[in-house]
Amino acid sequence: MKLTVKLIDIGTRGVLLHRLDASDIGVLDGDRVQVTNYTKGLSATAVVTRTSTLIERGTIGIYAVTNSRLHLADGEAAEVRDAERPASLDYIKKKMRGDRLTKEETYTIVKDVVDDTLSPAEITAYITASYIHNLDMDEVEYLTRAMVDSGERLTFTTKPIVDKHSIGGVPGNKISLLVVPIIAASGLRIPKTSSRAITGAGGTADLMEVLAPVEFSASEVQQMTQKVGGVIVWGGATNIAPADDRFIMVEYPFKIDARGQMLASVMAKKYAVGADVVVIDIPVGRNTKVPDVQEGRKLAREFMELGERFNMRVECALTYGESPVGHSIGPCLEVKEALAVLEGATNPNSLIQKSLSIAGILLEMSGKAALNHGYDTAEKLLRNGKALEKFREIIEIQGGNPKVASGDIAPGEHQFVVNAPQSGYVIELNNKSLISIARAAGAPHDRGAGIYIHAKKGTKVAKGEPIFTIYAERSWRLQKAIEVGRQLMPVVVEGMLVDRVPQVHWV
Repeated sequence: MKLTVKLIDIGTRGVLLHRLDASDIGVLDGDRVQVTNYTKGLSATAVVTRTSTLIERGTIGIYAVTNSRLHLADGEAAEVRDAERPASLDYIKKKMRGDRLTKEETYTIVKDVVDDTLSPAEITAYITASYIHNLDMDEVEYLTRAMVDSGERLTFTTKPIVDKHSIGGVPGNKISLLVVPIIAASGLRIPKTSSRAITGAGGTADLMEVLAPVEFSASEVQQMTQKVGGVIVWGGATNIAPADDRFIMVEYPFKIDARGQMLASVMAKKYAVGADVVVIDIPVGRNTKVPDVQEGRKLAREFMELGERFNMRVECALTYGESPVGHSIGPCLEVKEALAVLEGATNPNSLIQKSLSIAGILLEMSGKAALNHGYDTAEKLLRNGKALEKFREIIEIQGGNPKVASGDIAPGEHQFVVNAPQSGYVIELNNKSLISIARAAGAPHDRGAGIYIHAKKGTKVAKGEPIFTIYAERSWRLQKAIEVGRQLMPVVVEGMLVDRVPQVHWV
């Protein structure tokens, strides 16, 4: 059936059909049609939504993402016919039953995700099934390879190419802003493709965007890395492992990070950028993704096994995750803190020590430092100003202002100080609660939103002294964050004497 095109400027996938046209074609809501642009020889399969009022009969509404594959114009004619149900739906149902997927089945699912053959609801079913029924290591390898093969790859003539990744779960983990320039300053290449926040208050890409654009093509990433030694960019714009960004969009509202999907996501990005040497940061502790060291070691073995399958040298660092890294949570606050360290600040110790430890492992693995001397080598590059100089080069080549200083970056103008209700020691800072408050304040979308922690775990405070400050760009967001904070109570302050046993009263 030939229908007249009406473009719908909405950044989603699919087509809109008049109910009578849909009936003539023989499709219902959720079915698929094949739309063909005969003029340019292009076709695409799209999920159908029906309407009786939004478009006229004889017209097909085409959403923006779908039309990016068709290049049709308003008023142009398109051929529309029913399309077969994709086999990938049967494979998704297979996983929903808890069965194991083959390599071919996994490749089919990923191809249909990238080709926009599957609807968001169907992708959600796959993510949920993988979350409930964990992928085994063979399935993770299949998924990783499929994600890499569905997109572009970087190829560097010089070796080694190094990379790092944190699995997340601990707020304020801004170490890439230090590790990348330290590594690049050593003469190594580190093309850092990063994610936006899924469960946190700011992914590395969200932070870097405070300083410079982060959306570049794969070829641009390669050219910039070759020129200055490193970049910090958003992986979702590169067409590197493109299925990963679709999966993240589904995971985001649920705030989930399925283990198998996470393993594949991390390793696909590293493999696709040509990394030979990789360090994985695994924060461990209560209220993180990995509750204890035993579970952390298990996850580390899985990462290292995948590294062997992809001919990558992988080491994992189990890091303390029961307290935020540094004092800041949220894009502007975290960038301000990281820049201050690059400029010479000697605090916060947690940020500096963790960054130098991760950078040191990479320097040792790549031969730039002797065994057990990586930390010292990284510290020298930080303290002599070479890391700051390199970071300015990275900011400039990505289109930012290389002269920016930590003092130039300000948090949101609306703020609320949470004071200690009594004198004592801060014995609890709940990571998940702090993240929830920062997100309620607007982070990461509002770059100035977040939390600055004045008193971390173990700090002695007097009654009325500030423990943390909430920042927001909008007053209603601040009020919402305050309400969330009152519900969650993320901080516990106690005296050193908790109880006396037995409770004897002397006369």
